[in-house]
Amino acid sequence: MPAALKIEVVHARPDKQVLLSLEVPEGTTVIEAIDLSGIRDAFPDLAVDPARLGIFSQKAAPTDVLREGDRVEIYRPLIADPKESRRRRAAKAGEP
Repeated sequence: MPAALKIEVVHARPDKQVLLSLEVPEGTTVIEAIDLSGIRDAFPDLAVDPARLGIFSQKAAPTDVLREGDRVEIYRPLIADPKESRRRRAAKAGEP
């Protein structure tokens, strides 16, 4: 029997944040951990975008294999383009 790893799966929205601790078998991938965590019970409308996953703030692929203590993070889409936001702030700062 494979060893169990202690990991966390987390997702946050402005009104609600959920961090779930669980044990998964060694060799579990990011997407498998998300499925095993039951986080969709807390966020029934959660659409997991493979491009918006991370482990401790580092981009991760759904097929990345987890290690002991990893925190799988499911990111939500940005509401504003960061480049455009910076441009608007710079333009506003330059106004008299």
